[in-house]
Amino acid sequence: SMNEHKAATIANEKCISCGACVYQCPFGAIMDKSFILDAIELLKKSEAGGDPVYALVAPSISSQFTYAKLNQVVTGIKQLGFYEVVEAALGADLVAMAEAAELAEKGFLTSSCCPAFVSYIKKQFPTLAENISHNPSPMVATAKYIRETCGDDVKTIFIGPCTAKKAEGQLPEVKEYVDCVLTFEELQALFDSRDIDPTKLEETELNNASYYGRIFGHCGGLSMAAAEALKEQGIEFDAKPISCSGIEECRMALLKAKVGKLDANFIEGMACIGGCVNGAGSLTHSAKNQQLVEKHGKEAERKTIQDSISHPDASFKH
Repeated sequence: SMNEHKAATIANEKCISCGACVYQCPFGAIMDKSFILDAIELLKKSEAGGDPVYALVAPSISSQFTYAKLNQVVTGIKQLGFYEVVEAALGADLVAMAEAAELAEKGFLTSSCCPAFVSYIKKQFPTLAENISHNPSPMVATAKYIRETCGDDVKTIFIGPCTAKKAEGQLPEVKEYVDCVLTFEELQALFDSRDIDPTKLEETELNNASYYGRIFGHCGGLSMAAAEALKEQGIEFDAKPISCSGIEECRMALLKAKVGKLDANFIEGMACIGGCVNGAGSLTHSAKNQQLVEKHGKEAERKTIQDSISHPDASFKH
């Protein structure tokens, strides 16, 4: 809105940090808060003998940096000083298993992977807040897994398409595991600052998750993963998900749920249209993004969720 001085102001009591205004403003007048200096400080300390820093990359990275191969981008991330690069899709696999079990137990649930959607429910539909899944987001689940596996003497930086993740990263229960949050735009800025050209680099394998964890990056992926998780755990439950692409579809589903008119028992909410593939911190907002994430998912060597979470990669040791 406009304040008394005719200056634009953000109503924080309504804002869900989705970032749509950031990339849609024709004047570039709105910016998300950057933690890039915090990330640089962590990396410099690590290179000087401090705690190793793990990069947790969102599944939608497969739809970004299309000028190079994904595994070349992974090498580029390591050249920035990261000790290891891990797929946040591993956390998605962990979340899928737990969320499916919680859905079967409670009978009705709204997803917790999109922090903007969670914030929207709490601010606009508080009576439905009790139905939000109690599972952490894939970002947090991955960071927690790394800490539990490698010890507390490691740092974690999440890299993804989401501005709302930055707000999530400031929550006390999240800061315990996630030290910093960057967007893909900021990752590109780090590459540029170090004159790193991924197209000229060797490839580093990235193989921590299943197809189902990787497709969390696009709308509908979480619902598919939850159905698979029910199947793999032998849980008999008639799941009726509704996948909401964009906050308006989320609003309509929540309105129906509020008055008991929703023909579904699981709301998969994505604040960004198309899902994380079109997050505000993305390099591109292409119609092909979902196809690229789907392709990346099918290339996963781990074919089941159980295979993913039962066989952690050797990179988790240090």
